[in-house]
Amino acid sequence: MATVHASAVVDPSVELGAGVEVGPLTVIGANVSIGDGTVIASHAVIKGHTEIGSQNRIFQFSTIGEDTPDMKYGGEPTKLVIGDRNIFREGVTVHRGTVQDRGETLIGNDNLFMAYVHIGHDCVVGDHTIFVNNASISGHIHVGNWAFLSGYTGVHQYVRVGAHAFLGAMAYLNQDLPAYVIAAGHPAVPRTINKMGLERRGFSKQQIIAINRAYKTVYRQGLKQDEALARLDALDEHNDVLQPFIDSIRDSTRGIIR
Repeated sequence: MATVHASAVVDPSVELGAGVEVGPLTVIGANVSIGDGTVIASHAVIKGHTEIGSQNRIFQFSTIGEDTPDMKYGGEPTKLVIGDRNIFREGVTVHRGTVQDRGETLIGNDNLFMAYVHIGHDCVVGDHTIFVNNASISGHIHVGNWAFLSGYTGVHQYVRVGAHAFLGAMAYLNQDLPAYVIAAGHPAVPRTINKMGLERRGFSKQQIIAINRAYKTVYRQGLKQDEALARLDALDEHNDVLQPFIDSIRDSTRGIIR
C-alpha cells in the first residue's frame, strides 16, 4: 500500500505501487505510474505521461516529466520512461520527449543525478551513470552505461557520450565522446582513458592495456580517423572490450572530439 501525505496533490488516475511514499506538498499529475518502493520527498512535481520504475528516490524540488521548452513542442502527449533504483537529488529537472524524435525521454537503472542536474527532451541515459551537481545535457543526447559527467558540465544537442567515458568539471562537450575516454576543457578535448574507472569496474590489466593502445592509435599517432579505425580492425588483440570504443567512433554522426 502506498503512503501519501495529506498535503500532497495526486491525480486520481495515478498508479502507485506497493510501498510508494509521497511527501508533503508534492504534486503528481495525470498519466503517471510509479513502481513499488519508490520514495518521493516534499515539494516535488511529477507530470505525465511518465512511467517510473521501482525503488527510485526523488528528492525535494525536483521536476520530473515536465513539458520541454523546445520551440517545436506543440503539446503532444510524449513520454518519460524511468527504470529502477535511480536517485534524483534536489532540484533535478527531466523533460519528456518530442514527436520530432523518439517521442520519449528514456532513463535506465541505477543512475545518480545530483543536485540541479538537467536531462533534456528525447535523451537516452543508460545504466550506472553519475551526473554531478549542475551537469546538464541538452535534447537528443545519448549517454552510455557507466559514464560520468562532473559538476557544471554542459553537453550540446545530439552529442553521444560513450560507455565508461568521463567528462571533467565545467567542460563543454560539442562533439561525441568515445567510450572509455576522459575529456576536459571548454570545448572539451580528449586527455587519456578512464583507467581508474575501468579498474573499479573489474576490467583486467590486459583489457586496460588494449584500450589504452587503441586510444593512442586514434589520438596519438597523427592518423586520420579512417586510417585509425582500419588499424584497430586489424589488431590481433581486437576483441569485445574494444568494440564499444570502435563503435562509438564509427557510428558518430557529429564527429568525435580530437
